[in-house]
Amino acid sequence: MAHDVHIIGGGLAGSEAAWQLAQAGLKVRLSEMRGASEDKGGEMTPAHQTDGLAELVCSNSFRSDDSDKNAVGLLHDEMRRLDSIVMRAGEKARVPAGSAMAVDRDVFSAEVERTLSNHPNVEIVRERVDTLPDAGLTIVATGPLTARTLAESIVQATGEDRLAFFDAIAPIVHRDSIDMSKCWIQSRWNKRTEASNEDGDYINCPMTKEQYETFVQALVDGEKTEFKEWEADTPYFDGCMPIEVMAERGVETLRYGPMKGVGLDNPYDTTEEHPQGRWPYAVVQLRQDNKLGTLWNMVGFQTKLKYGAQVDLFRTIPGLENAEFARLGGLHRNTFINSPLVLDRQLRLKSAPHVRFAGQITGCEGYVESSAVGLMAGLMVAAEHRGEDWSPPPRTTALGALLSHVTGDAEAETFQPMNVNFGLFPPLHEVKKKQRKEAYTSRAKADLGEWLASRERVPA
Repeated sequence: MAHDVHIIGGGLAGSEAAWQLAQAGLKVRLSEMRGASEDKGGEMTPAHQTDGLAELVCSNSFRSDDSDKNAVGLLHDEMRRLDSIVMRAGEKARVPAGSAMAVDRDVFSAEVERTLSNHPNVEIVRERVDTLPDAGLTIVATGPLTARTLAESIVQATGEDRLAFFDAIAPIVHRDSIDMSKCWIQSRWNKRTEASNEDGDYINCPMTKEQYETFVQALVDGEKTEFKEWEADTPYFDGCMPIEVMAERGVETLRYGPMKGVGLDNPYDTTEEHPQGRWPYAVVQLRQDNKLGTLWNMVGFQTKLKYGAQVDLFRTIPGLENAEFARLGGLHRNTFINSPLVLDRQLRLKSAPHVRFAGQITGCEGYVESSAVGLMAGLMVAAEHRGEDWSPPPRTTALGALLSHVTGDAEAETFQPMNVNFGLFPPLHEVKKKQRKEAYTSRAKADLGEWLASRERVPA
């Protein structure tokens, strides 16, 4: 079948993009390497168990389905309003999970594949694609375990420093949950750049000698996540050394690394000799992670500690006792592009605009987020094929906030995979904190409704 659009990758994002395009009347070639014959380069990833489209490789949960108080639940709602195949199949495969949405993996995958196989505009081809096409509308949705040959082609198109193969993730904290009566903003040695904030670039959380030594021992003793078999032979490098590994090298290692206090004047610890403040024995620094200033990452705190252990330990840090985390730390094999650098606002590769990226390879995290980016990529390509200007969902919506984050609002220097969360939304400072979640979702639903109405008014 002749096709209008080539989609590479039959996971959640690729399947969602294929559905949106097919429903818009475009002919789609959907290439998936799992299930291909040997002469077609058939290959399984280390994580997949079947050759089914949209296979769920980890949890069977799409997380919260509460669209009034939860960002991912809001994303569910928005995707349903855009006729998402992932949400359609999810409802048919749904299993009891309280307020969360969980599915039977096999039923879900089979339903997605059946729906796409039966669509007259979709051709599913079992083949491995080794290089980015030179021409033709293309969506790359190969996920975090992209085949080596295609990954090499992506590196050639984006640059060697724009593709990560081992993912060192530092925790991210919601700014309004940090107790600034114990912390202060300052850059080390008061060094500034043109882009610096007025007082400095880092939030500094000071530690005494006793607090630091207790913290280091807890890092060493904390419960860690083991590498998967296919990750175990990937070596550490200095830029992503887990903090607990550094702590095991000696009690002073962190204090001369990411937790050094030199050049930082603690305004809460002044003396006659140090009227500007003394240097803390050790310090935890947080750096702004998005343009809105609502999210801050813990510098150098990539870790293999289990999530519960991270929350308990990091809340012992002065100023973070009530910290709310948009993301916790991790270290695992992954493949994703530095989207804020290499993609435009419509997910197009700047060096090859006929190619779009979708799903986890763009730097979003999670089943639903991956599907949502695939959905938007499909809508973008459909509009481009019709010769229309595509207007993105408002940034006040879950779809718009997620798209804005991966295509430019995140800081490229520290860009890492991210779940949807209210820290990505334009803030509502005038609303009381306890009422903000409902305010965010109410605003988002109204704004998405206006956006959908404006799309209906556009002539076909």
